[in-house]
Amino acid sequence: MVPETPKLTVDAVTILNGKIVLVKRKNPPYQGKFALPGGFVEIGETTENAVKRELKEETGLSGEIVKLLGVYSDPDRDPRGHTVSVCYLLIGKGVPVADTDAKDIEVFDITKIPELAFDHNKIINQATEDIYGILSKM
Repeated sequence: MVPETPKLTVDAVTILNGKIVLVKRKNPPYQGKFALPGGFVEIGETTENAVKRELKEETGLSGEIVKLLGVYSDPDRDPRGHTVSVCYLLIGKGVPVADTDAKDIEVFDITKIPELAFDHNKIINQATEDIYGILSKM
């Protein structure tokens, strides 16, 4: 018997040209709301590869992982069911283009982040010190 476990996801806090990359969700849940690029980890895939793949699929950007920000596991963080997200801080490279699950892409100043889907405001708020550390070096 296979035990029922949470689904594994990744989220990318991505800095591009001194701003944070957000995608406007094309699909439910939170359709039309901004969120961090991210998604489900595929079988046989590392979380590091998954976050780079999801960033590329949703935004067209490549990304260099700077650090692991944390693991977010509140059972209520996703209305579709219990998900656990491994969140990374990345430096984005390229020109953003909305694709797959993204209706649109915008970059935001860290002080002007809108209300986001899921627990993504919490993730960004907890990453603020790391984000400012990178921005100070740019």
